[in-house]
Amino acid sequence: MSEVIKLSSPATREFWELPVLFEDEHLLALDKPARLLTSPDRYDPARPNLMKLLHAGIERGASWAKQRGLSYLMNAHRLDFETSGIILLALSKPVLIALANLFSTEKPVKTYLALVHGNPVKPSFEVNAKLAPHPVKVGMVRVDKKNGKRSQTLFELLEKFNGWSLLKCQPLTGRTHQIRVHLRQAGLPVAGDELYGGGPLLLSRLKPNYRLKHNQTERPLINRVALHATELRLPHPVTGAEVGISAPWPKDLKVAVNYLRRYAAG
Repeated sequence: MSEVIKLSSPATREFWELPVLFEDEHLLALDKPARLLTSPDRYDPARPNLMKLLHAGIERGASWAKQRGLSYLMNAHRLDFETSGIILLALSKPVLIALANLFSTEKPVKTYLALVHGNPVKPSFEVNAKLAPHPVKVGMVRVDKKNGKRSQTLFELLEKFNGWSLLKCQPLTGRTHQIRVHLRQAGLPVAGDELYGGGPLLLSRLKPNYRLKHNQTERPLINRVALHATELRLPHPVTGAEVGISAPWPKDLKVAVNYLRRYAAG
């Protein structure tokens, strides 16, 4: 069977290759690339999204769907548009219900990597801050002690640089933008996260005597929110056996961290 599922959007002339991270007769886990929606965005319905592209592939009998005999595929959780990494899909309605019930508990252990501005005071810390949609700014979330829902994230320092850090993040609850807002609350906004105060990681700020060619504009080392869903552990929704899934570092995160190791060693 193919280890990569290929998807394309003729309307936007975009193309994606999604590695298969795990599969059995009930589940399919894919490595979602950054800058691809998980499901339709009510604010931008024309933008391509993973679930619509997968369903279109099943309908037209794409080779990856035929090989697996797929007729049903649904996501039990989401990743933000700019977040890369593990997305877990159910191959039947009963499995989707069981997965949705699991994701509503704290049983799935979700691990993310985040490249952030600044250095934490302690090597490990947690943020407990209730979150709610912003009352005025559409699509934004804020800390709201009075009306927010309980939200908890554990953080651990993996690598420290001069002015930057690589963190391991484990959200115990599953609120929208939870890791990003909690890191902003901790004074450690995610690199490239303009919505929550994270500026770009630029080579010109790291490399001595950096020179940009004439008439060129500098691009950030990682040109999106620097967040990657790298591990997922959960009881199998049918067998109950523990399932462990991991997604390798994406190329842009590797490049960014390599430049930090070279020019901003902590």
